[in-house]
Amino acid sequence: MLTAPVTPPPQKQPLPPKPFLIQKERTRFFGLTLDETIRAFFGGNAFMAVVVLALITVFLFREGSAFFGQNRESITLYRTAGLEYVDYMRADQEGHTALTRYLFDIRMRAVKQMTENEGLSLADANAKLAAFDDFSGRYSDTIEPVRGLVSELTDVAVAIKEKYKINEDAKKERAQFLAAGMTAEADAVNIITVDFKTELAPLVGVTPAYVEAANGVATAIKDVLATAPVLSVPELETRMTRFKELNADYLATFPETRRKLESWDYQKPVPLLDTVTGFLFGKEWLTASFWQDWYGVVPLFIGSLMVSVIALFLAVPLGVGAAIYINQFASVREQKLIKPAIEFISAIPSVVLGFFGIAVLGQVLRALSQIEALSWVPGFPFSERLNALTAGCLLALIAVPTIFTLAEDALNNVPRSFKEASFALGASRMQTILRIIVPASLSGIVSAILLGLGRVIGETMVVLLCAGNRIAIPDFTKGLTAFVQPVHTMTGIIAQEMGEVVRGEIHYRALFMVGLVLFFIALLINFLAQKIVRKYRVSIG
Repeated sequence: MLTAPVTPPPQKQPLPPKPFLIQKERTRFFGLTLDETIRAFFGGNAFMAVVVLALITVFLFREGSAFFGQNRESITLYRTAGLEYVDYMRADQEGHTALTRYLFDIRMRAVKQMTENEGLSLADANAKLAAFDDFSGRYSDTIEPVRGLVSELTDVAVAIKEKYKINEDAKKERAQFLAAGMTAEADAVNIITVDFKTELAPLVGVTPAYVEAANGVATAIKDVLATAPVLSVPELETRMTRFKELNADYLATFPETRRKLESWDYQKPVPLLDTVTGFLFGKEWLTASFWQDWYGVVPLFIGSLMVSVIALFLAVPLGVGAAIYINQFASVREQKLIKPAIEFISAIPSVVLGFFGIAVLGQVLRALSQIEALSWVPGFPFSERLNALTAGCLLALIAVPTIFTLAEDALNNVPRSFKEASFALGASRMQTILRIIVPASLSGIVSAILLGLGRVIGETMVVLLCAGNRIAIPDFTKGLTAFVQPVHTMTGIIAQEMGEVVRGEIHYRALFMVGLVLFFIALLINFLAQKIVRKYRVSIG
């Protein structure tokens, strides 16, 4: 049986390469194709960004890590030179000063009551308060025994500290001469070892004198309070009653001061942990002091937090509200007008905004606070034109473009089908926006707000020029009035003091530690942003 020969199927001819593929294959840079070159370029930039961030982190830690050791040496000298011993007694003097200010506040309120409500002239009011003034003067003089003792011992402690510092400088000078091979000059440097036990003898022996002075102060205060004048105004009389209660609490601190003086030991070591907690929870930032420098970040952190809260309180509704309006309501003509106007704000230099705050905004806010119709606003009226409120308003202006742009992008990314499905179910435009569009874009809006917070908390020039630069914790006992008080911030203190410090000294290290705190705050904000966004996406899914 004959079979037909099987014809093999025709071979499929390969298609010629396309011209652009041939060109792409031929385009090489340093032996790489175009795709490989692009990947290498962007990958190299990403790698460089990571390297730069790592270098900044290492630099901050390297420059700031030595702070705690230097601060420990400073606190040790504070103790061994007797400054700590004197400060125990100084605390009694400062407590009396605070009570004197309280008494002065009562007088100011009495004058206001007499001139505004009773219609008396200022001269008549002062004449009517003559007995109160005599009482205040006698009360102010009651602290004189302790004040005199503190003044004498201050001179002794400062002399010990200066003697130690001079000797330390002499040791450094001698070491420099020896390193340079100048033996004769090194031998000529006079170094005298400070015997702290001998030097402190005049201090530690005054505890009986303090006890006698404190007893005299307590007796004098009780005698003066017994002759306190009676004020005709019930509110002021209530304050005088409170003043007497505060004095009772104040006198109760004298035995504790005596106990501290009797148990004080200049040789007691300073734990390293105390220097860490002293920086993180310290309430004083005091530099260039003849007495003792303190580096506590709390007042700076609170200042940064306060201006950031004010800024976000204003910027979030403005930025998010503007984004929703532009994305959902505005016409094309309005979008072309409003979007560039808002985004243009970010192009204004912050120093220009700071000058605007000094010359215009601060004056305007202070003038508004003086209007009688606005006296119900917490903190109004106020006299300081440069304060947390002024800085916060300007920071809100800076944060609005960031929040607006990113929030508007988040709204744009919501699928159009969500909106159409909502309308198909009969929902109104407002219901669709509030219940569909905004929740669907909430992760992007939250990210926009957090990035706005990062923009605000890292701002320098505005807070340096407009926040008032008072390094103190505001008086929160007065409620929202604290937000119209001058503050200082972490970024502001770095910008203000970095140019005045000596490289490697404790003050220099302390500023880098403030920078580290800012660095960790930025990391925390980003971490929280990721957690919030991830949690919301999971809940939506």
